[in-house]
Amino acid sequence: MQKITTLIFLLLCFFYVNKVHAQSAVAMPDSYSAQVAKDVLISGGNAIDAAIAAQFVLAVTLPEAGNVGGGGFMTIFKDGKTDFLDYREVAPKAAHRDMYLDSDKNVIPHLSTFSILSSGVPGTVEGMWQAHKKYGSKPWQALLAPAINLASNGFIVHSTLAKAIDWRVKSFKNKNIEVNFSSYFGGLKAGDTFKQPELAQTLKRIAKAGRDGFYLGKTAKIISDFMAKNGGIITEKDLASYQSKWREPLQMKWRDYDVITAPPPSSGGIAILQWLSMFDLLSAEKQIEHNSKNYMHLLSEIGKRVFADRAEYLGDPDFYQVPVQQLLASDYIKSRTSDISMNSISTTEDIAPGLIESRDTTHFSIVDQWGNAISNTTTINYTFGSGVVVEGAGFILNDEMDDFSAKPGAANIFGAVGGVANEIQPNKRMLSSMSPTILLKNNGVELVTGSPGGTTIISSVYQSILNVVEYDMSAEEAVNAPRFHHQLLPKNEIWYYPGIENNVLKSLQNMGYITKEDVFGDVQMIIKKKGQLSAASEKGEFSRGVSLTFDSQ
Repeated sequence: MQKITTLIFLLLCFFYVNKVHAQSAVAMPDSYSAQVAKDVLISGGNAIDAAIAAQFVLAVTLPEAGNVGGGGFMTIFKDGKTDFLDYREVAPKAAHRDMYLDSDKNVIPHLSTFSILSSGVPGTVEGMWQAHKKYGSKPWQALLAPAINLASNGFIVHSTLAKAIDWRVKSFKNKNIEVNFSSYFGGLKAGDTFKQPELAQTLKRIAKAGRDGFYLGKTAKIISDFMAKNGGIITEKDLASYQSKWREPLQMKWRDYDVITAPPPSSGGIAILQWLSMFDLLSAEKQIEHNSKNYMHLLSEIGKRVFADRAEYLGDPDFYQVPVQQLLASDYIKSRTSDISMNSISTTEDIAPGLIESRDTTHFSIVDQWGNAISNTTTINYTFGSGVVVEGAGFILNDEMDDFSAKPGAANIFGAVGGVANEIQPNKRMLSSMSPTILLKNNGVELVTGSPGGTTIISSVYQSILNVVEYDMSAEEAVNAPRFHHQLLPKNEIWYYPGIENNVLKSLQNMGYITKEDVFGDVQMIIKKKGQLSAASEKGEFSRGVSLTFDSQ
């Protein structure tokens, strides 16, 4: 009898463990990508398969940021090993350092943001192709089929998308910016069925021929002809030579976790690791209340130093030797905190780079039944990118060239400045703030997070991590807790979410801060607590994310 009881107990343990192990989760920026990712996982696909399918769906249903005309970063945990895919755009071969300056060396307004010259060579399709070659298990064509269906037969326009389109059309008109955005997207209303036949044909060519269906042949000729006709500089040779890159992710021990995050040309990974490390040094043996005056001041002071380093040292590591180890060394981190006071603001002009010798994107997070995880951030830079649609191919061109430094000290559209490390050069990748991040414990996934938002991505990501680890929030609480951002410039300016207490804001203002209410980012997070996954998508006026947790078997 005892043997039978023991056997039943072991069988119950086996089924329980396998039930937990079979759990999957997705946190996506819209309902279409969430459903497709779930379908792929339930049918036996892995996290990379789900990411590829979702990426192409978002190119149809999330034109603000989802794309085949942009690029991004993917942080991967697969079969117990970490990896990182850089499919960031590159400058065309005809690009040069002063291409956005007039004869007096002043930056020409809107040229690097809302014109055909603002686009880098797209990397998304090549990136997904390489991810599939290395890790995919489902047929390539099957993963593109949902996106092709949505482009051909249409999808229902969400009210958030309709509002964003209306805002973008009016903003172009008010600024006298002449792009063809409104001819493709203007007039769409919430509830309309939106079909994109040109994009459907582009996706069909990609499905049939893989990367060559975009970078060679008909699509490449459509792009290059459109460029030549309208004064652009991306050529068939630029497209044919584009390559995504596999890189070593940044990995650092923080508390009981291994933080896996984005290496250069992202500035975000280094910034997040600096922010978390400095926070621990300055908050040791102190209880700092969440979103209190001390909390916001402390993290803003750290931000000044993080962004000073970003402007000076960070760029494409294939063109510039980024001092990663020095920027993350414990002695250096300690030295950067030495002049931070809890009672006063540092003088912005005195915050120099520390070594002696730099907003519309989308993110999704996936964990599959085998414990593999994807944290993927993809972008065309600003909302709806350049606003230029490739006629005949049906997709929006990015405006990533604005992420280069048009000239030393000149701010980009997000207010970030840079220098020589991030100057424009042919085939160079522009600096990014995208920060797809995974936290491991005992070589198992504990947290997957990321966000859009230009330079505010970094604040959204590190604060979402602190919300869970330092303040024991649930995934839902962590993505929706009010957050804030400070980046050295504009001087002493903190952008904050509604929900920060008025007395806290008043105390910060009394210290000398300028506080401005703003909403930025769209955090998509998955966490594991007590062996159970939970996923959350940020809720808000500008968000339409969907998160799902489900059994894959």
